[in-house]
Amino acid sequence: MERFFEMAERGTTPRREIMAGLTTFLTMAYIIVVNPGIMAAAGIDHGAAFVATCIAAAIGSAMMGLLANYPVALAPGMGLNAYFAFVVVGAMGVPWQIALGAVFLSGLIFFAVSVTGFREWLINSIPLSLKLGIAAGIGFFLGLIGLRGMGLVVDNPATLVSLGSLREIPTVLSCLGFILIAGLVARGVTGGIVIGILVTALLGIPFGLTEFHGVFALPPSLAPTFLQMDLAGAIGFGLVGIVFTFFLVDLLDNAGTLIATTHRAGLMRPDGSVPRLGRALLSDSCGAMIGAMLGTSTTVSYIESAAGVQAGGRTGLTALTVAVLFLLALFLAPLATSVPAFATAPALVLVACLMAQGLRDLDWEDATDYLPAMLTALAMPFTFSIATGIGLGFIAYALVKLMAGRGRQVGGGVWVIAAASAVKFYLQS
Repeated sequence: MERFFEMAERGTTPRREIMAGLTTFLTMAYIIVVNPGIMAAAGIDHGAAFVATCIAAAIGSAMMGLLANYPVALAPGMGLNAYFAFVVVGAMGVPWQIALGAVFLSGLIFFAVSVTGFREWLINSIPLSLKLGIAAGIGFFLGLIGLRGMGLVVDNPATLVSLGSLREIPTVLSCLGFILIAGLVARGVTGGIVIGILVTALLGIPFGLTEFHGVFALPPSLAPTFLQMDLAGAIGFGLVGIVFTFFLVDLLDNAGTLIATTHRAGLMRPDGSVPRLGRALLSDSCGAMIGAMLGTSTTVSYIESAAGVQAGGRTGLTALTVAVLFLLALFLAPLATSVPAFATAPALVLVACLMAQGLRDLDWEDATDYLPAMLTALAMPFTFSIATGIGLGFIAYALVKLMAGRGRQVGGGVWVIAAASAVKFYLQS
């Protein structure tokens, strides 16, 4: 096992990898509850969506761990599931079976460009400055999600956001959880994030905020959604724009997640390229197709994997651990959903702070590098979209370099993503 996962080479141990997997699972376990609810809004059977969510996450994570040897977990993506349910099915009136067909087609395109090496070339052609901006921006995005989950940030019609009530018990417990997790991490305690999450959840029991839902439950039937996707309908429905949106958002979100996690894990090469990227991209694309076959929206790499990386995860054993836990969640759903959001939110904020460290490596003497990178980082939380931030950053990078008379420094992959992003923004407007 050590030889297969190269644990000694990466300075890790099986125990640390398993703890990292548990950390990642706890920070993304909310998808087990959230995704079935969103899928149900599209008319999909709630129980079948729950099973599809767990199995898609397990298969995708296992593929990432075994094929790419990365500590990155996969699950149905937040944002894409909302687009699927509320825009494609809800607003546009597309039947969910046809919408699943569109998801499968986008995954098939993903697979095709991954096999040809085009997708790997595309991501490796991204300049280091944009990769650093993407990593920091995803950190900021996670930070906003975490602060909102803690209750420290709330919406405000006058100022967009403002400080939440510090008198709310969940907010107080979340703040204590953040201090605990930060202290444990500062002391170098292995599994400090997991310990902090569990202790915070336990603190909620006396206040009735953490409910013990039991342990075992048989999983519902997958029959209502399994292989119910309508490929012919998706092709005949004229869903070219929808398939393109699924494809582009999946490409940008996965690129951002892989860049951020590999940079944080120290797996990125000095020139900014990502090793074994082709295998990671194949895992992503297969995960998207498998998710559609099972009955859920696009399966993507999860940025919450950064929590496991911070806990020490460096190999595919971390992702494989997540896969096993998602399979167990099929039978332990009541237990898996007992950890409340206010207990996991502090971990996201901590990871956000750590991911912002990449900005120190920007060339602050070159405005054509740091300005697009900072635009990328700032746009993600303020548009509440990783894909939008990446798209704006690429467009800005290409145009700023061009205006500065340095257009030759812009790689072909940057122009491709910038052009595709511009088309996407036009179609969405």
